[in-house]
Amino acid sequence: MKINKAFRHCSGLALLGGMLVAGGAQAQSDSTECIAPAKPGGGYDLTCRLAANGLQETGLIDQPMVVTYMPGGIGAVAYNHVNGVRKDDPNLIVAASTGAAVNLALGKFGQYDATEVRWLGALGVDYGAIVVSADAPWQNLDELMDDLRESPGEIAFGAGGTIGSQDWMKAALTAKSADIAPQDLRYVAFEGGGEALAALLGDHIQVFTGDLSELKSQLESGKIRVLAALSEERMDGPYAEIPTAAEQGYDVQWPIWRGYYMGPEVDDEAYAAWVERLTELSESEQFAELREARGLFPMSRFGPDFDSYVQEQVAQFQSLADEVGLSQ
Repeated sequence: MKINKAFRHCSGLALLGGMLVAGGAQAQSDSTECIAPAKPGGGYDLTCRLAANGLQETGLIDQPMVVTYMPGGIGAVAYNHVNGVRKDDPNLIVAASTGAAVNLALGKFGQYDATEVRWLGALGVDYGAIVVSADAPWQNLDELMDDLRESPGEIAFGAGGTIGSQDWMKAALTAKSADIAPQDLRYVAFEGGGEALAALLGDHIQVFTGDLSELKSQLESGKIRVLAALSEERMDGPYAEIPTAAEQGYDVQWPIWRGYYMGPEVDDEAYAAWVERLTELSESEQFAELREARGLFPMSRFGPDFDSYVQEQVAQFQSLADEVGLSQ
């Protein structure tokens, strides 16, 4: 396995010693590349593979896309690398997600904020969900929120992340939509969603803020009840009977998008070419099958529309972080 030539330019950055390149081919000047800001196997890897496999299978790129792993600082190392070293590379895209927007809002990417890159687009999305056990006393979100208003400290929320994480944000925004102060919530952090779900089924917590895609098998088991999907509208298939929070009167959504950004000095022509390429990919039936196989729902936001969307998200997260004292 060869080390990508980008390594030679970033020796001054911390944590790059573990950077790997998938496959045996080294990137050439006309090759496309996707940086996954994490180790292999996680969500960012999935996001890069979504583009790499989709673009190659649909013939939208001539050569295989190189996937480079750049873990460190929950995305900060890659973000700083692109801004400091490859700010005008027209062939480089970097995987990002709602989690990156949260970390930018919390000031975890150092000197750079959300305006420092060109947000390119999103090819898929998952959605948050408010989940209780099947024998819980709440049949809908109203009933849960009524009890939460009366005794916020007696209902334990739990998920795979600490205070300030995506899963905590889901709980906090849902509480806020019911005029409940997020800082009054009782929140239990777990190592991952699987551990949190096990805690729910074991009655150690009462509410789990998870993601729709990870609940499919549990829905079939009949062991859980999903009180709300944090999506713009109801999803179809096995999720068709799950109401959204919005239709129950709570203005909260939590899309977990899978998307990409480019360097801040990439020229408009190269940026527009990538927007066109990803837009065409998103509209193909072949890609729809690829996306579904990875447990994602359709999302097609590209170019300036996506850039505005990310900036609005970051501003919302920043406001919530300021409210509860999480900002750096």
